[in-house]
Amino acid sequence: MARVVGVHGIGKQLLGEETLCQQWLPALNDGLKRAESPERLADADVAMAFYGDAFRPEGEYLAVGDPLYTSQDVEAGFETELLLAWWKAAAESDPGVVPPDADTLAATPRSVQSALRALSGSRFFAGLALRAMVFDLKQVHRYLTDPGLRARALARVTDQIGEDTRVVVAHSLGSVIAYEALCARPGHHVRALVTIGSPLGIANLILHRLQPAPVALGGQPRGVWPGGERLVWTNLADDGDVVALVKDLRPSFGPQVRCAQVHNGSHAHDAAAYLTDRLCGQAVKDGLA
Repeated sequence: MARVVGVHGIGKQLLGEETLCQQWLPALNDGLKRAESPERLADADVAMAFYGDAFRPEGEYLAVGDPLYTSQDVEAGFETELLLAWWKAAAESDPGVVPPDADTLAATPRSVQSALRALSGSRFFAGLALRAMVFDLKQVHRYLTDPGLRARALARVTDQIGEDTRVVVAHSLGSVIAYEALCARPGHHVRALVTIGSPLGIANLILHRLQPAPVALGGQPRGVWPGGERLVWTNLADDGDVVALVKDLRPSFGPQVRCAQVHNGSHAHDAAAYLTDRLCGQAVKDGLA
């Protein structure tokens, strides 16, 4: 099995394992170089746990793009709350985004339309079609609420983590799946979990839906540790990464999580930008040592 397993994020349903490995491998090696590691990863060292096709509509193998979603398809509850949280976070980090006021933050159809309109003009979501933005919302929602899909996606990750796997690098929604996969494999030999652009710390939407469920500690939910004492968990977040709403995971998973802020420029949530950072390279280097 591969020594390093990558777990991709949302919006990759039209790609695949080989395509993503071609993107991740050089970025991982760039990160290792920034960390002054003498080692370079080869093709056989890296595997991509691909789950994106679980979200690809059945019977549309030759289809181009995602379903033609509109603002009317954003469901009340989880999807609307997450969308409004993205809007608030984008306004805080991007002066070009009109901030939501108290009235607009009410969970109404008008607030959904306003949020999508505001986000479409933000640096973070620049160039992302409205239908793709809604599709991303629904991917997160479906993973957390559809048991069958969750099991299929989770199996893709657990199947890639073998006796030789020492590092798991997980991006965006993939960090949620990777966390649950490691929890589901007690006794695994992974020494470094590297989460990038992770939404794991969003208490009211993500944290309390995790499997296994968080435990109450001092009146606050605390996620279980996804490994043994030798596991080192490093979480990297860009200040402008809207998906990584909560940058510091220590309150949610314990003080042993190493949290750091990186600077990805205009590509705040881009996986490659995270992977090429020195801190990501250092975390991978330490896990391989």
